[in-house]
Amino acid sequence: MRLPCRESRGLTQAKARLGKERETTERIFEMETKTLESLQKSPLFSGMSSVEIEIALSGVNYQLVGYAPYDIYALAGMSCQNADIVVSGVLVCRMSSISGKLVEVSRLRAGNLIAPAFLFGKDKTLPVSVETEGEVSVLRMSLATFEKLLRDNWLLTENFIRILSNTNAFLTKRLRVLSLLTVREKVAWLLTEMAAEQGSTTITLNRSRQQIADSFGIQKFSLLRVLSAFQKEGAIRVAERQITILDRSKMR
Repeated sequence: MRLPCRESRGLTQAKARLGKERETTERIFEMETKTLESLQKSPLFSGMSSVEIEIALSGVNYQLVGYAPYDIYALAGMSCQNADIVVSGVLVCRMSSISGKLVEVSRLRAGNLIAPAFLFGKDKTLPVSVETEGEVSVLRMSLATFEKLLRDNWLLTENFIRILSNTNAFLTKRLRVLSLLTVREKVAWLLTEMAAEQGSTTITLNRSRQQIADSFGIQKFSLLRVLSAFQKEGAIRVAERQITILDRSKMR
């Protein structure tokens, strides 16, 4: 009478193991699918199909690394040791002044290559601290592996050169905004840029006002004062997280 029970118990355990294996396989497949979708958004793999990306990475050693919310990815002064591509989540890059004032330099999202300008430079020291905003995962490979990947695929090399050029242009523009513009001009520039990105004169703010102020290295009070002045002058209309540009000329 006990044998059937043992067989039944063994069958149940086998089914449970198969169920766990199937669940694990499905989870791995889903992870790989999400990773591939993120890589297709990456400027590094621009012009490549999902099949071409898989072929390019087939002989490459890489790993997926996860970070918890508000975790430290890197501190200013650390050396860039790996080539990382953001797979999911948002990384915030901030630079600190001597007085301790933090200025948000950029935000990195899915598909972005992290610190491309420091991967092969003589000085690989990062000038910014990088922190996660929520859960973040990155695809990581060694610099030697990344160099071989570029060497074996000319399209990737072209895309990498383009990334470096765009990064230089972005930082040049960012430097001008932070160092030469007044607070009023900075806010006007931000609203104009966001309207262009969203393709509408009605802008939806995807960041808090404190985060926006930090991105310019200004006080939140200064940002609110300028927005209030623009609204009184009839340049904009503010409704919670939406700002509508009514007259650009009044923001000058």
